[in-house]
Amino acid sequence: MVASQMRLTGKRALVTGGARGIGRAIAAAFVSEGADVAVCDIDGAAATLTADEIKRQCNGRAHGFTMDVGERASVLACVGECLAALGAIDILVNNAGISKVTPFLEMPESLWDNTLRVNLKGVYLCCQAVLPGMVAAGKGKIINISSQSGKRGNSQYAAYCASKFGVIGLTQSLAQEFAESGITVNAICPGVVFTELWQSPDMLGAYARKRGLAPEAVERYFESKIPLRRLCTVEDVARAAVFLASDESAYMTGQSLNVSGGLEMS
Repeated sequence: MVASQMRLTGKRALVTGGARGIGRAIAAAFVSEGADVAVCDIDGAAATLTADEIKRQCNGRAHGFTMDVGERASVLACVGECLAALGAIDILVNNAGISKVTPFLEMPESLWDNTLRVNLKGVYLCCQAVLPGMVAAGKGKIINISSQSGKRGNSQYAAYCASKFGVIGLTQSLAQEFAESGITVNAICPGVVFTELWQSPDMLGAYARKRGLAPEAVERYFESKIPLRRLCTVEDVARAAVFLASDESAYMTGQSLNVSGGLEMS
């Protein structure tokens, strides 16, 4: 059997929120497929540690950088550092995000503002920083991580749903605007992924209270609702990201790809 060729050889990628969870899995998958990857995170030390671990595990190239996606100056400075290290950015993955379950009438304005700042404004700022180089090169891939909650609203999740619906709208707008420049823009809409964020006592406890469940029953509750009867994994999302970053998806743009085990089909 002939070994399959790595699909991202020679590509340079920037992944936000790359130190942990989905972002880390995407960065590792990209490196294993031959890409040179900038792992960017608000926790710069964790980003550097993750990049070093990925390099050892995948025998490839990865670099850690500090980036606050909601702050223009931080985004521009980090993108400049990434360009100096990589030479160009062929693939941008906007993965950084935050999430909190809160009854709407109890939601402080600060939570609304910060959720949209990170989850939606962050995508806008990173795209605006990276797109000029892609336009000049006449090619590029942008992958925005939305959510199944970006297609169907959920109670006590207003800020998160609003931000992720917004990501899909922004994805479609940019796909239209930059198609003639050879740039594709797509989104991935994962189902529930039990990352560190979901497993935190704050998040898990809030969801358990919402459903009247014990925290330890939440995972089984989700599984019972999913046609494939298991939660989404970071690897499931990473495989979809590799596909969208590769030439295999060359004729796809403006799409929002569900990775939800059949729970969301629209």
